[in-house]
Amino acid sequence: MTARVRVPASSSNLGAGFDCIGVAVDRWLVASVTLGGTGISILRRGTLSAVRVRADQDLFTRGFRAACAAGGASPAGTGATIEAASDIPVGCGLGSSAAAIVAGALLADAALDLGLSRAKILEIATTIEGHPDNVAPAIHGGAVLSVHTPAGLVSSSLRVSPAIELLIAVPPFPNDTKAARAALPHTLPHSDAVVAASRAAALVQGLATGDGVLLGAALDDVLHVPFRRGRIPGYDAVVAAAQHAGAFGATLSGAGSAIVAIAPRERSAAVGAAMIAAWREIGIEAELIKCSSTVAGATVTNIPQTVQPVSTEIS
Repeated sequence: MTARVRVPASSSNLGAGFDCIGVAVDRWLVASVTLGGTGISILRRGTLSAVRVRADQDLFTRGFRAACAAGGASPAGTGATIEAASDIPVGCGLGSSAAAIVAGALLADAALDLGLSRAKILEIATTIEGHPDNVAPAIHGGAVLSVHTPAGLVSSSLRVSPAIELLIAVPPFPNDTKAARAALPHTLPHSDAVVAASRAAALVQGLATGDGVLLGAALDDVLHVPFRRGRIPGYDAVVAAAQHAGAFGATLSGAGSAIVAIAPRERSAAVGAAMIAAWREIGIEAELIKCSSTVAGATVTNIPQTVQPVSTEIS
């Protein structure tokens, strides 16, 4: 059996939803797997073509082998060739790593008929990624809240008002995610924790209702953005431009380098144009992605081994 998966990009945090809230984005990783041989070979196209990584650190491989282990298959004894193509910008805060992990795990589950639930795939991918904020929307689609509970990791879909739109301005340079996380302090004052908790709640309610006051507060994060924003050239100018054009606010997408704004739908075109123009003023040509809250999650297709794997071209 061979299998094909299609996994969306994602924008995480959205300000105060640090490490627990994310939304699927209409950019895609498409991958197929053919079983056989020894070891796992990865063939990359699109934005993945420049990725160079040691075999034991490859995220497709790690997701694939972790799913094998969870499903009772021998990871070391399972050979496969994975072909992957993506138009998700790499290292820009759009969940490219989460998409690769999810793809690897889902390919193993489908091709080997492991019978893993989506909840188990979420657990596997979160363990590898370290947090569920990108993983959950990549699997489930839409906007998702993930919470660690005594009973395990729980994810719940969030309502997003049709009156708002998310706009993501993506510059042509990555941000080192590990360095961005290392920049975070180990502790924060209790008063900041109170602010962070209230703004996370404001984010959930603001997304559901389209309340601009709540969304503006939620996007003004105190947990991570103050310690990361200086790594992104033009960050303050882009955020200010978005707000001046009518956005409720703007913040880092994930750890950056992309910046996400939330705006009234009728102001979305002006906000997107203002963000791109602000970066252009300092010599940076960014790309704009409009983000619908109805982007589907990962899909899987099983293909009989006698049939050639379908194309991994993005469509």
